[in-house]
Amino acid sequence: MVPRVVVLAVGLALWALLPLFLPRNLVDLCVFAGIFSIAGLGVGLLLGQCGIATIAQAMFYGVGAYASAWCSIQLGAHAIVGFLVGLAVSAGVALLVGWPVLRLTGFFLALATLCLAVIGNALFFEWDWLTGGSLGIGGIPKIALAGFAFDTPYRYYYLVWVVSFACMILAHLLVTSRNGLMMQAIRDSPDAALSLGIDIQAVRTRVFVLCSMFGSVAGSLFAHYTSFASVESFTIERSITFLLIPVVGGVTSVTGVIVGALFVIFVPELLSKLGDFHQILFGLALVFVVIVMPEGIVGAVSRLYRTQRGGELHGR
Repeated sequence: MVPRVVVLAVGLALWALLPLFLPRNLVDLCVFAGIFSIAGLGVGLLLGQCGIATIAQAMFYGVGAYASAWCSIQLGAHAIVGFLVGLAVSAGVALLVGWPVLRLTGFFLALATLCLAVIGNALFFEWDWLTGGSLGIGGIPKIALAGFAFDTPYRYYYLVWVVSFACMILAHLLVTSRNGLMMQAIRDSPDAALSLGIDIQAVRTRVFVLCSMFGSVAGSLFAHYTSFASVESFTIERSITFLLIPVVGGVTSVTGVIVGALFVIFVPELLSKLGDFHQILFGLALVFVVIVMPEGIVGAVSRLYRTQRGGELHGR
């Protein structure tokens, strides 16, 4: 079998060289896939590790975007300030609403997060003194670090995916830590976790806060890339898209969000060339993936790999 280090090295080489061979429009889609992977990662942590489905991620996505827009334009602050403000506001809101909401379970919890998304979108629309309302906020400057501006899709590609990989490493460290074991215990058997002395409410709230922070980072990256933040970008449909990313890629796989993000970005783009019924085809593609690969694309590939390896070992 090919060593993992070789697979990793080849993958990194392909990632680094890919923009050099792709046209600008496809690099642009890759950038959005990287941004979506960060937001989807937070949703995946909640869903795959804690068994909690959230439809509120677009609200935190919007908080990050508006924080970066407001700090950059109104205060003239560096982009990093906007990122930090977005993180702080998202974490505070998630802590405030998460503590009571996460006492719910099942469909009631999913419905509560849906209500949060609706409230967030309504506030973005009504607080036009802060968000620009339906007109949005334009003229958001590009990110510049040490005098180097990420002002093209090719440059932004590397920035976005480096941030995405850093978030995935952080998520992997969390999942494989003691806290990760507690999260999985809560997901698999809340009663058993409670009998072991695990504070279910505290663990869920901490993960929800982390999920919101990932959403905020993605929103800030989105705002600086598009130079525009509008309420239409932070709708319930966007939250559903973020939920689909880990479902398609694999809810228990940290790296599965990459596959999921590429799927929700590129498949609709490819199907759009077939005509006005491309949304129907995309829906059918989602149904196919969920039915045939309930563990996600990465989960299905991993299962196939284990089956083949088991067959080879048995043959020996």
